Parts: sequence; C-alpha cells; structure tokens
Amino acid sequence: MRNQMSDTGTPTVTEPIADTFAETALKLGGKSEEEASKTGAIDRADDQVEALFAPRYQTSNSPVHRAVWDDPLPISLFTPTEPEVTAAAREAMNLSLNVIRRHKAAGTVRTEQGKITEQVISELGQAGYWGLLIDRHYGGHGVSFGAFSRLVTEMATVDPTVAGLASVHGCIGAVDPLLAFGSEQQKQRFLPKLASGERVSAFALTEPGAGSDLTALRTTALANGDSYIVNGEKLFITNAVPGRTIGLVCLIENKPAVLLTDLPDKESEEFQTVRYGLYALKHAFNNGLRFHNFKVPKENLLEVPRGDGLTVAYHGLNRGRVALCANAAGNMRVMLANILPWARYRKTYGGAIETRELVQYRIGRLSGLIVASDALSDWCAWLLDQGYRGEMECIIAKIFGSEAQKEAAIELFMKTHGGRAFLHGHLFGDNVHEFLAPCIYEGEGEMLGLALFKSLVKMHGRTFFEPIGKALAKAGIRRPNPANPLHLWAMRKALLPYANWKLQQCLPIKQPALPQLPPVLAKHARFAIKALSRSRGEIDTLMNKHQLHLPDRQCVMAAQSKRIQNAVVMLVTAIWAGNRDDSVVQEAANIICLDLRHQLTGHRNDSVYYREVTQLGHRITEGGFKAIAGVDAEQILMPY
Repeated sequence: MRNQMSDTGTPTVTEPIADTFAETALKLGGKSEEEASKTGAIDRADDQVEALFAPRYQTSNSPVHRAVWDDPLPISLFTPTEPEVTAAAREAMNLSLNVIRRHKAAGTVRTEQGKITEQVISELGQAGYWGLLIDRHYGGHGVSFGAFSRLVTEMATVDPTVAGLASVHGCIGAVDPLLAFGSEQQKQRFLPKLASGERVSAFALTEPGAGSDLTALRTTALANGDSYIVNGEKLFITNAVPGRTIGLVCLIENKPAVLLTDLPDKESEEFQTVRYGLYALKHAFNNGLRFHNFKVPKENLLEVPRGDGLTVAYHGLNRGRVALCANAAGNMRVMLANILPWARYRKTYGGAIETRELVQYRIGRLSGLIVASDALSDWCAWLLDQGYRGEMECIIAKIFGSEAQKEAAIELFMKTHGGRAFLHGHLFGDNVHEFLAPCIYEGEGEMLGLALFKSLVKMHGRTFFEPIGKALAKAGIRRPNPANPLHLWAMRKALLPYANWKLQQCLPIKQPALPQLPPVLAKHARFAIKALSRSRGEIDTLMNKHQLHLPDRQCVMAAQSKRIQNAVVMLVTAIWAGNRDDSVVQEAANIICLDLRHQLTGHRNDSVYYREVTQLGHRITEGGFKAIAGVDAEQILMPY
C-alpha cells in the first residue's frame, strides 16, 4: 500500500500500486527482473519517505517541482525569511567558535597524528556545540536548521573539519534518526549523551559492495533472545571510532533496518575498526567497521511504521547536503581571504597581480560562487524548517556547493598562487583532497542530478505515461505507432488527459509578481522563471522521444537536469541577494547569474561581462566584501 499524510499529519491510504513507476517502466522496457526489483526497492523507499510528510510538503508540491510544472511559479517559496536564534543558542554558538579559535591559536586543535583531539570534542560539548539541533527537553538548544546552517559556514572559516563533524553528528549521524523516528524511551536514553558530547555519533550505511546501490547491503542482524546478532562490514564511515554511537544500517529478516548502536570503548573479536589510507577527511577519523556476532539490544531498533532502514537513511541525507553547501561557502571565504594578501604581495613586471585583469576576474567570480552558496544554504535550510522534504532543493545545493568549491580551489585559488600552492603548509597543498571530496559526499553529483530528474518526471509519468503504457501492454502492443488507428484506439481513454495537458501548454506563461529587486537581478529572476517553465516541455519531449528507454539515456537526463539546476540557482540567488542591503553582494549575484545564463543560452562572455566582473574584483581587493570580514589569512610562504 502507498501511504500518504493529510495536511494535519493523519495517515490516509490510496489505492494499492502493484509496482512503482520505475519498476513498471523497467519491466515494460525489457530489463532483467533483478534490475527492475532493485530499482523498485529504491523507488519504494523514496515513496516511504514522502509518506512522512504532509502532502503540501511532499516533492510534488515542492518549490522546484512546482517551478517546472505549475503556472504561475510560486515565488513565495523562493523567498526565505531570516532564521530566529535564542540568546542561549547564540551564546552556545559563540562559545563553540571561541573554543576552536583558542585551540587554533595554541596549536592544540589536533593530535600529533592530525586528528581532532578528544579535549576539543569535550570542550565543544560543554559549549553546547553537539546539542544545537537537539530539543531543549533532551539537553540541547533546538536551533532552527537555518541558524545551524549559518553556523556551519562560520565554523568552516575557522576549522572546516569541526564544521563537518557537526553535520555528521547532527544531520546524518544518530541525532536526526532519533529525532525523526526514535521512540520517547530511545530519545530519553540516547539524546542527552549526544547533546553533551559524551557520545558523538555517525551513520554506518556504506559497505564494500554497497555505495550508490543501497539494495546491495549485506550486513545482517539476526534475532536472538533480547538482542540482535550483527555480522558484516561497513566502509567509509566518518566518526567511526570506539566509544561513539552510530546508526547501523543492516538487514533484519532481509529488510533494511537501523539499529542505534553504542560502539564499545575497546575493540574485540566481536567489533573491530578497519583502517586504511584515505587522502580526504584526514583530520577526522574515517574507518571501516567489522562486526562478528556483535550483540545489539532489540530495544535499539528504530521502528519505521511506513518504511524501513532506507527511509531513515534518505531522511537525514538532505540535511547533510545543505550542511555540505554551507561548509563550502565557508571554505571559499577562506580561499578568497588568502588570495587577496597574496595578490597584493606578488608582483610581475613591476606591478602587483591584484591589478591584473585575470586575477580580478578570479576574485569576482569567486565572490559570485560564495553568494550563490550562501543563498542556496539559506533557502534550503528555511524550506526544511518550514516542513518541506526538500529532496530536489537540497540536491541542487549539494551539487552547486561541491562543484563551486572544486572550481574555486583548482581554477581560482591554486592558479592564482601558482607553484606555492603545492608547498607543505599551503592551504591548497595541504587540503586539496578536502576541497574535492565533497563532490562525492552525500551522493556523487551527476548521480544526484539523475535522481533530481527522476523526481521531476515521476508524477508526470504516473499521471500520463503510465496509463498509456499499461493500455498498450494490455493490448499486446510493444512498439506503438501513432499513425496506426488500432494503436490510437487502444490508447484512446488513457490518451485524452495527456492531450488536454498538451493543449494547456500552448497558453502563454504566467509571470508571478516578483518581490522588490534591483533591475538587473529582477531581469535574471524573470529569465530563470521562463527557463523553468519551458523545461516542462523539454522534459515531456524527452519522455516522448525515448519512452521506456529513457532510464538508459543517462547523459540526456543529466544534461536536462543541469539546465534546471542552473535556472533554480539563478532564481534563488537573484532573490536572496536582492533582499540584501549590500551592493557588493548584489554585484556578485549578478556575475554568477550571468555565468549561469550564458551556460543556458550558449552565449559567450563579452567585453561588457568582463568589465563588470573585473570591476567587482577590483572593488573586493579594496576591502569591499563584508562576507570575508574577520576571516584570517595564512602567512605567505617563502617570501622573497
């Protein structure tokens, strides 16, 4: 049965659906039973997550889905409000930042092996850092996700690893699963220790043979009296060390489940960490976990009435994706803060490189990437606080933030610093893997782009294409020919609603009323709205052209998904920056919107564009970008 929630949160039941849309399409398309079954399992897990949300907050009513399929676009859903923060929560945030600043100044943030020290973990707990997202009833501060996201950005300018651990602990670790699915008894037992930092958490999902394909899980938990006996191995688990608490994804009676698991303080025959060399995450512990007849109490099982362990996994990932974008915004601030003194110091042919047009372009471009990442982080966090699932929106933030950070590191930061970027002790040389790895974290970018496309076509496919496909299958027609009257007759009932929809697309696009924006940003917003409205026809054309083979056309889907992502980033950035009383922020937003617009239209950058971006870069070299105020720059290496 496919469950939904009413607007008041009351479960309702719709008609049973034998197969998911993806499963039906794969079967009709001649795929193997195994591929259809596995894809269907993922699709059902997605439906189960949807059922956790009231209909108005589900994907079909989300901002991106409505921006593509609705007319007019709901502009209010692209206009976030400022997050509220209590005085106590703000104090906890400031204390946490001060803990890291103090230890950084003393050189005591990390051990001799380069890992965050237990002393820092403990002091952050005393400051309230680990309990920010936990309700006050359980010893936390219960801050909004919008406030948390902004702190992640601020903390990343001081220490990005500590900022990332807040996301691991609060978003994809044990905290979010407990808050969303835990019983009151489980919350009372686990959350106070997670809030104080006595038990910092992680989420153990990935396995040696189960990455993007989560149906390949092999870790099992067999019932034995009052316990489950766990056997299996996990891989690439951040924060996975003895003494931590994890959400352990395993198979119970061949069904994915999550066990809240306190890892022992010491390794044993039943529990071991698996160490390996990993270039990224070098300042955090990232290990494999091996379980052999390891006991976990049955009372630690998270009960998911309308789902299973994959439902739990999918739920927390969206928050982790927003935090990743927020972390990237902090990292890029540090890059920009380190470009400026170097550009003033480094001279070529008698002049500082800060006066060179190419360097000014890089500075202007980097400011645009920062502003767009800020806008996406604020927007997505606000949507999550409003109650939206935010699947597509958080995917867009994750992809943009990680790709922006990659570009900033390689194309803008490294190239400006030249050979010094590869010196030991240089911000780039010491952290290049940290800057690149987020392209993989919380789902590889292009794979997530395909998931975004799938979410966009699901409702359209179920409403119009699936009935047509079933009518053809019932008539025994595998290769429909619209010119064949018999084929048209077989499709007649199913085809009528689709024909009505097609006729509606001939009507002019309705432009929503925009908030008050500077003219140039209003122009970008209107362009993005038109691009999103046109994309519904582009998607429909792809579905008609490729029909049941569309799941195999990954490159085509990825390209269309990227166009939609670019339009969403344009719209969100233009509105967000337009509501800021900061001309540099607005100029930076204009630059990133121009770049995205040119990608969508194929228009080449012209002299007007280059003049605008270099003028912005020059203004930032003179101290005009408040977003990096207070961000410390590293010492210039090997001065001469």
